[in-house]
Amino acid sequence: MKKSVFVLCTLLAAGSLIAQQPVSVKVEEGLLQGTPEEGLMVYKGVPFAEPPVGDLRWRAPMPARKWDGVRQANKFAPGPMQGGNPPSGKSEDCLYLNVWTPARSANDRIPVLVWIYGGGFNFGSTAETTYSGEKLAKKGVVLVSIAYRVGQLGFLAHPALSAENKNHVSGNYGLLDMIAALAWIQKNIAAFGGDPKKVTIFGESAGGIAVSMLCASPLAKGLFQGAISESGGSFGPPRPTTFPGENLKRLRDAESAGEAYVKNAGFSTIADLRKIDADKLPPVRGLAWPIIDGWVIPDDQYKLYEAKKYNDVPVLVGYNSDEGASFSPPKTPEEYINAVKQRYGRFADTLIKAYPAGTTTVPKTARDLSRDAAFGWQTWSWARLHAKTGKSKAYYYYFDQHPAYASDSPRFGYGSPHGQEVAFVFQHLNPSSQQATDTDEQVSAAMATYWTNFAKYGNPNGKGMPEWPAFSDANPVVMYFNQKAYTGKVPSEESLKVLDAYFRWRRTQEGDTWAK
Repeated sequence: MKKSVFVLCTLLAAGSLIAQQPVSVKVEEGLLQGTPEEGLMVYKGVPFAEPPVGDLRWRAPMPARKWDGVRQANKFAPGPMQGGNPPSGKSEDCLYLNVWTPARSANDRIPVLVWIYGGGFNFGSTAETTYSGEKLAKKGVVLVSIAYRVGQLGFLAHPALSAENKNHVSGNYGLLDMIAALAWIQKNIAAFGGDPKKVTIFGESAGGIAVSMLCASPLAKGLFQGAISESGGSFGPPRPTTFPGENLKRLRDAESAGEAYVKNAGFSTIADLRKIDADKLPPVRGLAWPIIDGWVIPDDQYKLYEAKKYNDVPVLVGYNSDEGASFSPPKTPEEYINAVKQRYGRFADTLIKAYPAGTTTVPKTARDLSRDAAFGWQTWSWARLHAKTGKSKAYYYYFDQHPAYASDSPRFGYGSPHGQEVAFVFQHLNPSSQQATDTDEQVSAAMATYWTNFAKYGNPNGKGMPEWPAFSDANPVVMYFNQKAYTGKVPSEESLKVLDAYFRWRRTQEGDTWAK
């Protein structure tokens, strides 16, 4: 294996900073020229796979081609094709990553944090300002952000696509992109001064869900040594008609949905659909999502963890206090009750009692059912299963950083919405936000320190920080971020137990048949 080394244009005396001049690094495909930024070297738009265009659309990513000369790596590549408008634009040619490194040489072996963006598997980009990695890198890690395909280009399943694949599966191209990026990092990150034996993946929302899927995927084994999930987890059972927290379909159901998509688009073959410009492809009805294909995702993840069939690495997992406020909550108690009955069937009454609405309002107690179904129960179950069946440790957090809203404020009774913690972790706070408080900087510094400690040691604890115990049923301690960092009990634990009864029933034959 050839040795990758920094090719430095100029060095000061040994042990001093890299001179503020362009610096090249040698990876397997060729030379990359990055940009010095305040003591860091930054490389943007680095290809980790061949562009998934033409005949490579809806196929597993292929290795990137070699190039001659020095490739400029000084700007973000376009984000994946999607309905939104990412900061760097969008293109089907989107499989690139970015690196912020504080290393002084290729021998530094600095721990690596790899960011996976969220966006419901339908949106997302590495170029979002909030995801800029310089502040975390300055805390002693190599920060990498990776892109992946989203929407119908990332997750379309179809019998014809499955027939093309030697494993007879289709639909998880976005996850395969992540796995390809992690494999590239294993081969090349040492060239940037990173340690391939200390790679921690982290993500939020769909990115956090993807982290849990990578923890359960045999294809990702050995590609990372730690995992952080912010408002993620995928431990609900599959069902043909999906709901938040029960998002996964089985391959046959996803293939049927793919056949309907192709037919409704007016095409008879995948070959014809591959000829259409990416921006002309019709949108999917509902959301594109990963599936249980028996290969990338072998089975219901809860069952995989029960059977100890997962990648056993330390995990740090958590969610925000008012996630339910971010996903079109019901406006009236009647809407709430009807929605609960539609989804939960005979469990509806006990869940409405555990997560009660007001007589005329839908307060946080009711919104927390949506929070817990999608994120809280997933996190709680993940931490419990990991602590019970794994050799490594699990750490559990609860983000509740917001002002104490006055009783006459329209924000009274609200907590921290979905995604708010990301700016705290990356230390890119917005002081003009309506959620801003005087302690935001303090909480942000604590979170960034815990996250980078975890990448360095497999444990968030460190000198001068409040002790964060590992979680287990015997020691169910959660780290709260609410004006400061402190430990407490599992939020809404009794209500979670009621919700857990529903999910346990859904994994029975009766519950599975009912969901069909």
